Amino acid sequence: MRTLFGDDWRFQRGDDPAARPVRLPHDAMIGEPRSAAAATGNHGGYFPGNSYRYTRSWTVPDDAATHRYRLWFEGVYGETTVTVDGAPVARNSSGYRAFAADLPDLPPGSSAAIEVFVDNTKAPNGRWYTGAGIYRRLWLERLPRGARLADDGIRFVTRELGDAATVDVEILIEGSTEHAVARIELQAEGVPVASLELPVVDGRATGSLTVPSPRPWSAEHPFLYTADVALRSGERVLDERTLRTGLRTIEVDPARGLRVNGEPVLLRGACVHHDNGVLGAVSLPDAEFRRVRVLKQSGFNAVRASHNPPSPAFLDACDELGLYVLDELTDVWFRHKTPHDLADRFDEIWPEDARAMIAEDRNRPSVIMYSIGNEVAETATSEGVEAARKVNAFVHDLDRTRPTTLAVNLLLNMMAARGSSPFDGEHYTGEGDAKPAKKEKPTSSAANAVTAKLGTIMQVASRLPAADKASRDAFATVDVAGYNYAFGRYKGDRRRYPDRVMLGSESMPGDLPAIWREVERVPGVIGDFMWTGWDYLGEAGIGSWSYGDEPGGINKPYPALLAGCGAIDITGQPGAPALLAQAVWGLLDAPAITVRPLDRLGARINRTPWRSTDAVPSWSWAGLEGTAEIEVYSADDEVEVLLNGRSLGRKRPGDARLARFRVRYEPGELVAVGYRGGVETGRSALRSAQRPRLALRAESTGIEGGDGLAFVWIELADEAGVVESTAADTVTVRVEGAGELAGLGSAATATVESFVDAEHSTHRGRLLAIVRGFGEAGTVRVHAHSARHGDAELTLTTTGAAPAAPGTQEGSLQR
Repeated sequence: MRTLFGDDWRFQRGDDPAARPVRLPHDAMIGEPRSAAAATGNHGGYFPGNSYRYTRSWTVPDDAATHRYRLWFEGVYGETTVTVDGAPVARNSSGYRAFAADLPDLPPGSSAAIEVFVDNTKAPNGRWYTGAGIYRRLWLERLPRGARLADDGIRFVTRELGDAATVDVEILIEGSTEHAVARIELQAEGVPVASLELPVVDGRATGSLTVPSPRPWSAEHPFLYTADVALRSGERVLDERTLRTGLRTIEVDPARGLRVNGEPVLLRGACVHHDNGVLGAVSLPDAEFRRVRVLKQSGFNAVRASHNPPSPAFLDACDELGLYVLDELTDVWFRHKTPHDLADRFDEIWPEDARAMIAEDRNRPSVIMYSIGNEVAETATSEGVEAARKVNAFVHDLDRTRPTTLAVNLLLNMMAARGSSPFDGEHYTGEGDAKPAKKEKPTSSAANAVTAKLGTIMQVASRLPAADKASRDAFATVDVAGYNYAFGRYKGDRRRYPDRVMLGSESMPGDLPAIWREVERVPGVIGDFMWTGWDYLGEAGIGSWSYGDEPGGINKPYPALLAGCGAIDITGQPGAPALLAQAVWGLLDAPAITVRPLDRLGARINRTPWRSTDAVPSWSWAGLEGTAEIEVYSADDEVEVLLNGRSLGRKRPGDARLARFRVRYEPGELVAVGYRGGVETGRSALRSAQRPRLALRAESTGIEGGDGLAFVWIELADEAGVVESTAADTVTVRVEGAGELAGLGSAATATVESFVDAEHSTHRGRLLAIVRGFGEAGTVRVHAHSARHGDAELTLTTTGAAPAAPGTQEGSLQR
């Protein structure tokens, strides 16, 4: 049995003796003061490193004589030591790995002091915003003292799908199991559909489960079964576990590509980092489900967990809502990318990281592939190729049911083969701390021009024979070759390597029209993952455009905070890259309109390749004038645009799926109409706001469960809900009742404001407030006050904490 263990903790930062109450999960870094001199620099969004202490007391339950207890951490970022009454019980260095801390045997009713010390002072230790502290959920587990189901001891593999499904079952047991049996019951929507009882021999029970009239799991139809697994001795239940599962098979080969349940699938993929925007790195189910829901609504059917295993809550959402997952082990092997990453301890850490990743993923239907590394350019060397073989063999020994890949940047590999690396300046010598962030200064026009063409440079370089030579041996170690920014190789490599399966593991969003033509035409190419589907904290400015004399390049100075390259921004608003993707994939019901910001017209643009446009879906630009540049995304033969009923003409989107129009701006209604064969297929419209005021709009009317969240939009909008893009204001938020403000912020890529404060400035007329329930039934009142647009208020209901339940292990029955 497991229960959440996130309440009643106290938290201290660094040398500060003051402790304050905190609820887990909790990101300790998001509340740190940012500055240009902060140790994480551009990588981590200019947050400093620090150390943290979490403490609470625990009363030993009355059943401690018959059961033992432990803590299960889904993830803690930083060098972690767990102590009970001052004695260490667990240590962990890998920030994305789940780990256990066994609690000592103590008399029932006694009190124990638990402390979790997290050292994240050495920074940067990652190439993006990592967060710090106990940022994923923490559970208290009650375990039997005798025989029990092993942690990674329930294994299902679907061998056949048809009129009936055949599922191979393996149950692993810890402890003495004389005369024990394992019983498995599978339920569909609460109705038992199959069961099996197996004897335990030498700590193992194996057999096959037949499931009549199976309902296969896929991204389009994510049906989940419930599997109850019990370890019994006679009439006595020794241990039990419940899983949410799915039936599905996975096959991949160069002739027929990727097949899920026997049907061909092309991966419409989004790369995503692990943070949750204004919440920082905190992983809560409602935030993860929302992110997956928005990604799926935007047309994606797959995500790449970049560049580390995601939280269990994120995978729960992918299982339940239906997204294929490419799970990735690590961004770093044995060569440093940042001064304080774990490259020096790669050999020590990676096996346990791989075990933990596969233990979490083994039974999940959403996880269809493992990546053993991202842009580890040492794979251009013999030492790196040997490491790739070793890691790949280890992963396959643990799980032979899924293919593996390696995400290779061919330009970086080519550089590594010649003895150079773009990360050379980040190498850590072990002496002293990282260099302080560089002083802010504008980037030269020449450097900006090179940056803008970086995507083209990578494509040209990837086609060179030297790039092939630097990558072919590494690709030969895995099942699927992952190409980062190298789609131009697909056709030629299909001829050179007819047995190779290829995947666009990372690509520029603006290249998608050209990429998808190759995906559809070249056999053996199974899909593409754009960088990125959802914007993220850190790598500040890699995808954000700047203007005039503002600093350019892809490494923006403070106060840059966000990467700025997401098809969906950190608040959950899809932008032009998401609309382009839907047009390319044929998923738009009507043409989608975006407009280049009128307040930036005439300014010199400092572009980056990770964003092909700065256009936004708005026709509300009060007080501005000039020639508006309109971008319409569509898969139609022709698109017509009308402004206040006047036609601006028709244009063909063509293979680029983009039609451009120019007209002098005037408020009113802008309409786009699509035509195929001369017949209208659909239309969409943007309107100008009329007298915007402060308004609150909640995505749901209530907060469910003890850790439930409500997402509340704060908008400067008119009565029809049209947001004014030029409206700017400072808004103060107050939350009363059975909840608290968990985060407040906007999608602005650069800001000096904090997401943990109750006051924040709008960006393009919007803010997002996230409210977290206290775990008690009641109401939550959200008040917002603005300096110039009035006040607003709304009320939410809360259901309270969900009752404690037997520990569940999310999973799947899959091949």
